Amino acid sequence: MWNAVAKNLLRTKVHQDYSRTLLLVRKGRSSLTRPPSSRNCWQLTAGAVQPFNVSMNIQKVEALEVNNFVRIHWEDGSKSLYPAVWLRDNCQCPDCFLHSAKARKLLLEDLDVNIGVKEVTLTDRQKVYITWPDKHTSEFEAEWLKKRCFSEQARAEMQEELFLPECKYWGSDLQLPNMSFEEVLHSDESAYKWLSTLKKVGIVLLTGAATRQGELVKLGKRIGFLRLTFYGPTWQVEDKMDANNVAYTSGKLSLHTDYPVLQHPPGIQFLHCIKQAATGGESEVVDGFHVSNKLKEQNPQAFQILSSTLVDFTDVGVDYSDFTMQSKQRIIDVDYRGQVVRINYNNATRDTVFDIPAEKVQPFYAALKEFVDLLNSLEHKFTYKMKPGDIVTFDNWRLLHGRRSYQSGTEVSRHLEGAYADWDVVMSRLRLLRKIVQNGI
Repeated sequence: MWNAVAKNLLRTKVHQDYSRTLLLVRKGRSSLTRPPSSRNCWQLTAGAVQPFNVSMNIQKVEALEVNNFVRIHWEDGSKSLYPAVWLRDNCQCPDCFLHSAKARKLLLEDLDVNIGVKEVTLTDRQKVYITWPDKHTSEFEAEWLKKRCFSEQARAEMQEELFLPECKYWGSDLQLPNMSFEEVLHSDESAYKWLSTLKKVGIVLLTGAATRQGELVKLGKRIGFLRLTFYGPTWQVEDKMDANNVAYTSGKLSLHTDYPVLQHPPGIQFLHCIKQAATGGESEVVDGFHVSNKLKEQNPQAFQILSSTLVDFTDVGVDYSDFTMQSKQRIIDVDYRGQVVRINYNNATRDTVFDIPAEKVQPFYAALKEFVDLLNSLEHKFTYKMKPGDIVTFDNWRLLHGRRSYQSGTEVSRHLEGAYADWDVVMSRLRLLRKIVQNGI
């Protein structure tokens, strides 16, 4: 997706007015400084929108009386349009904005959505001052404004900075990223590399953890905190009598995502190998986003069925507490652009209740079977075996994981400790670590 965005943006000069008709409106009140200098503001590499020595100096600012806009002419020759209502809504003065909380104080019910600008002036090519019809004044820094420009390229660059959408797809050829567990705990640079790789690739193996319970709690504290579920803050994956989960057996586990029975399934899963079976017990993972895109190419109708049909999931039992859970999820979740954002598939907890018309049942099964067959194909599935001390960390919204069967005996032959974290927590820590690493704090 971002490759296509970048190619399109490369053909368009950065920060141009997003409406050609507005270029024809007559010039309003303006403030002028020295002529613009010639400079290339952006450099696009590897499909990403990258800033490149962006000039933050303003050459001229003017109020457009038509449609209530403020237009800024930058010294690099580019232009930016800002709606007056947005500028008033985002006034940074102490009456309108609480700087200690970085939160807006201005109430929307007090905002005039048809507001215009009474006067706009420029100081030192770095600050824009606006006087509003009610004599309220606002001041905006050039850098603040340029980062929030409404041009297509500027918005794409800001979204990339905020959400780090770059995604590296893979199949059976995955080169499993691995890092030292202790370095991740104690080095900000290593922790940043871990989380940024986790976001991009979807899986990272941490090595060298102690072979005892409790190591995942340390990892949770490193990012913030773990996700509590009905199976506890952490949980033990081993062969159990009268197991309340198919994972707590020694049999084969088919490819699945965890916890689609929750309305908001955990975004990240941690599995720590404390003891490994001598034979069997290999782990299998598949890039669900990559396979979903393959399905969309090969059978658009099957993709449409799986991305639109709500499937019932259920889970009933007792663990950390007793529970009776129900949810409805689409097997393939897509966003407003049609991009895959989450896989919700666990065959064990897919309910016998199926809330669709009878005539749609067989086509759904056919679509799901084709998807599962693609997931299990040799070209898509990566297999590895964890060693004691390994912790695999992976994206539970993107990856499907499974396990080969292993031989159980009178004693526990295989023991993993598991835990979950939410993407909100992980992304928060990733942004904080990026700031620390990039600024050398």
